[in-house]
Amino acid sequence: MVNGKPGAQRNKWKPDSVLVWKEPTGGTLMQCLEAKLTDHKRTAIKALLKYNQVAINSSPTTQFNAPVAAGDTLAVNFTRPFVVFSHPRMQLVYEDEDIIVVNKSYGLLSVSTDKVKEGTAYSILRDYLKRKDPRLMLFVVHRLDRDTSGLMMFAKSVEAKEAMQHNWNNMVLDRRYVAVVEGKVEEESGTLRSYLGETSQFEVYSSQNPEDGQLAITRWRRLLTKNGYSLMELSLDTGRKNQIRVHMKDLGHPIVGDRKYGAKSSPIHRLALHAKTLHFAHPMTKREMMFDTPIPSRFMSLLK
Repeated sequence: MVNGKPGAQRNKWKPDSVLVWKEPTGGTLMQCLEAKLTDHKRTAIKALLKYNQVAINSSPTTQFNAPVAAGDTLAVNFTRPFVVFSHPRMQLVYEDEDIIVVNKSYGLLSVSTDKVKEGTAYSILRDYLKRKDPRLMLFVVHRLDRDTSGLMMFAKSVEAKEAMQHNWNNMVLDRRYVAVVEGKVEEESGTLRSYLGETSQFEVYSSQNPEDGQLAITRWRRLLTKNGYSLMELSLDTGRKNQIRVHMKDLGHPIVGDRKYGAKSSPIHRLALHAKTLHFAHPMTKREMMFDTPIPSRFMSLLK
């Protein structure tokens, strides 16, 4: 007799039957599938496509004529449809066995707090991975403020997480933000350097005294100025809490919508700060990974 509760063995999770290969020549997706799945009739291959059981570079597709380049990774799940990520407040930009990159919308917490446990970027991705495979894990690598939109990376293994966190400054090759600030910034570029501390009310403040906090360095470049606003590109030598927001206040040009740090108005009803570019060395393969997003259209509407 089998030990355990009745039905326990019957409901035990089993891995999907998935065939994965690097496409040697390329062509249309149907051509590649017919060349690889020689024991499948064309109607069977069409059925796999129809039910979302085929993926190109980890992206499921139903398009039989989708272009495939030599070197692309193709996958066929013979067990069930691939789980497709879909959420109104977050876009899946990239996923492999070790990392996930997403484009987070403003107003969405990166991770849970004492008051909010669910509905965060972390919990949304965790639930997505559990639907794919209950054994999959998710680890936080870095965070974005709730009201900042843009690119974030998570790890899917302890090894990937530790590789990034323990060597962050060398692994992250470029990390750029865009912001719309109040007023006309006269100079074209500059560097802000100060020590950031935090009050008991969780407000970050800037000081030139090293004993007051941690060193923070922000490099900025003015991209455009119009209508009493300036579009700024910002890169970080350090990644402190609220660093860009405090340093723009120090510059005398607080970020649009950032009343906490001196903004006078909120014309687009959000903080005008977006993590636009993320360029890093892959924690496991060391291959350079480069991701970029457009400047939010609502930012540009202020400068028309």
